[in-house]
Amino acid sequence: MQRSTFKVLFYVKRQSEKSGQVPVMGRITINGTMSQFSCKLTVRSSLWDAKANKASGKSLESQRINEKLENIKTNIGKQYQRLCDRDSYITAEKVRNAFLGMGDDCRLLLQTFDEYLAEFRKRVGKDRAYSTYEDYCLRRRRLAAFLEYEYHVKDIPFKELKREFIEKFVVYLSTVKGLASGTICAGVKKLRLMTYTAYKNGWILVDPFAGFHVRPKYAERRYLSASELQAVMDVELPNYRTGINRDAFVFCAFTGLSHSDVAKLTHADIHTDDNGDYWIIDKRQKTGTQFRVKLLPVAEMIYDRYKNLHLEGNKVFPIKRYYKTMNMSLRHVARHAGLSFNPTMHMARHTFATTITLAQGVPLETVSKMLGHKHITTTQIYAKITNDKIGQDMTALSEKTQQRLQGRAVIRRDPGISYPSHLFPPAGN
Repeated sequence: MQRSTFKVLFYVKRQSEKSGQVPVMGRITINGTMSQFSCKLTVRSSLWDAKANKASGKSLESQRINEKLENIKTNIGKQYQRLCDRDSYITAEKVRNAFLGMGDDCRLLLQTFDEYLAEFRKRVGKDRAYSTYEDYCLRRRRLAAFLEYEYHVKDIPFKELKREFIEKFVVYLSTVKGLASGTICAGVKKLRLMTYTAYKNGWILVDPFAGFHVRPKYAERRYLSASELQAVMDVELPNYRTGINRDAFVFCAFTGLSHSDVAKLTHADIHTDDNGDYWIIDKRQKTGTQFRVKLLPVAEMIYDRYKNLHLEGNKVFPIKRYYKTMNMSLRHVARHAGLSFNPTMHMARHTFATTITLAQGVPLETVSKMLGHKHITTTQIYAKITNDKIGQDMTALSEKTQQRLQGRAVIRRDPGISYPSHLFPPAGN
């Protein structure tokens, strides 16, 4: 180890100047590796000497700043010496983390995230979906990009995570990445999982998310109307693979299954009751919540079409587990069926919640159970009651009201008032 390569210097971040004050940053260089950090100091821009890497002059302000910088440099040197005595390989990042954490108990954000991903990956195909794993990886990449963008570091200790960090992350996702509120909430939720892990394990004394809330603005859920779903069911498709994917979509539209649930569906998950009716009794791949749903005639017909294929793993449908691949296939279905939009596999679940169940008078509580939701509030967001259903309900209410009030003079005509003729038609009409 060539210890002569060790160097610490300070500089200011002039692009972040506010009211004439600029933040002071530090940079550690060791054997070709470099790592930057915030000194948590500000200095008047006019006072900073870029060549000397310190505040200029002999004013009390300059002395105070330079004294703090010297203390930082000394502490970094101590951490460097300690690591040299202990480890055979030293990097600038390692020294920086040791300095910021002030000990071996320093835990890093992305390091913890990577450990979580490694454990999650082992569960894929058992009780977790690969698409969910991919989503977690995407959130991790965005968090890493934020650290590079805002702090110019590859990782950060949990001890540095304050409320300000979370607020900056939300702003970054919104302004720099241009993400919608729902996507931002999902990213923040993953960060919150990491900080809670740190808090639970005693790595930090206070959870920075305490009292912090980001409320998403839920977009209206797209679903297929009865006529659109019929068009998908009736369309003739050019090849059998697209036809299989169409059948899986329609099956989900009549059962409420998600893509991951239908991809893992086996014949053992489908049970026959005393009346000979088919029931799906399974646990949601996403949440582990048990659900049960009776096969409607269309779903039953599709199941009968595939139940004798004898697929590997006793699977019902010969479909791929990759969500994006299925959605690409559904684009072809949409084009041939004459749809004005490209449906996704998750739209089938929306369709079940709205067109197939709620619009036909199935109670919200029942729909929630069939969808496998833990909370009915999820179902309220998920499923939209259509205007047609509202119209049907009001028509039924009107008929009931008319029957009950028939023969009763509820509204009497005042001879002194001129009423529209359609309200009180002439007798005999």
